[in-house]
Amino acid sequence: MQTTIKPALILLLCLTALTGVVYPLLVTLSAQLFFPAQANGSFLGSNEQPLGSELIGQTFTRPEYFWGRPSATSPTAYNGGASSGSNQGPVNPALIDAVQARVKALRDADPSHSEAVPVDLVTASASGLDPHISPAAAAYQVSRVAKARQMSPDSVTELVERYTQGRQWGILGEPRVNVLKLNLALDRPVK
Repeated sequence: MQTTIKPALILLLCLTALTGVVYPLLVTLSAQLFFPAQANGSFLGSNEQPLGSELIGQTFTRPEYFWGRPSATSPTAYNGGASSGSNQGPVNPALIDAVQARVKALRDADPSHSEAVPVDLVTASASGLDPHISPAAAAYQVSRVAKARQMSPDSVTELVERYTQGRQWGILGEPRVNVLKLNLALDRPVK
């Protein structure tokens, strides 16, 4: 029995060191060397004052900012430690009420709008953390943001177009707009 236990313990210690120390250290060092921004959270802003991550949405409610997708995380919105959807089906009364309340809030924020509200402005993503909206959702908000900032709708539309990202490698996903990047660009002084 001792001839079996000793090699098993040595193998356990070796594999623990390899998979528990060496491998994580190698991956961490490689990430820091080759992808430092991503490895450190993809923060936007300065090192002294990060304003948010480009990978996790944030709540914007003031009329002079573009609003992102709703978040289904709890206990707070865009909680990265509780990434999940609401698990409410399309006929769930709670989801229907939430969507109707979100549509009403968007209509109240800009009563001059008569177009249909883009679905991504009233429904959460599967993760509840999505930092992007569709170009249609951004276009829907242009008049409200332009009025609140006393800017021309054309200049706000131009900014939306500048911050619209295409499909990844030209084929994957859909065009999208990162809400935090767009809102930070709105706050930059015009040169």
